[in-house]
Amino acid sequence: MTNTENYFKVGTIVNTHGIRGEVKIMAITDFAADRFKKGAELQIDTKQGFVPVKVQASRMHKNMWLVLFEGVTNINEIEKYKTHDIYVIGGAREKLGDDEYYYNEIIGCQVIDLAGNDIGVVSEIMETGANDVWVVSRDGQSDALIPMIDDVVKNVDVAGKLVTIDALEGLLD
Repeated sequence: MTNTENYFKVGTIVNTHGIRGEVKIMAITDFAADRFKKGAELQIDTKQGFVPVKVQASRMHKNMWLVLFEGVTNINEIEKYKTHDIYVIGGAREKLGDDEYYYNEIIGCQVIDLAGNDIGVVSEIMETGANDVWVVSRDGQSDALIPMIDDVVKNVDVAGKLVTIDALEGLLD
């Protein structure tokens, strides 16, 4: 695997599809339509380093993205990349609005309550449809599930890696 410091994972090639060289990608990005659109430049992470690829065509199929890369004409040229991760270079990420964050900016943040008491560290983000839920790992306790709603999450300091929440009654039980 390669140093991914300036790269951001957007999916994983889980399999091939057909004999033309299409791959099935499990996307892990909120911007999948942009990431896999025609002309998008991506990087396949291999043991030898990143392999740059450009999307020739893509479509959704059974909750997976079917992607054909430029220059790939058959399954034999792409099969070696099964199970490899797909990245985008950091500068290619979408600009977010106020109060919007990338997962990697939130995961690892320390969580405190309004009184400054330590709650734990964000270890995972779950998408639920209505709102995201941040999983907070706590020492000696079960994980806390923090809904990403204005009533609960009061301040997010991305630079300081600190999230302040209003620990409403029953939230941390």
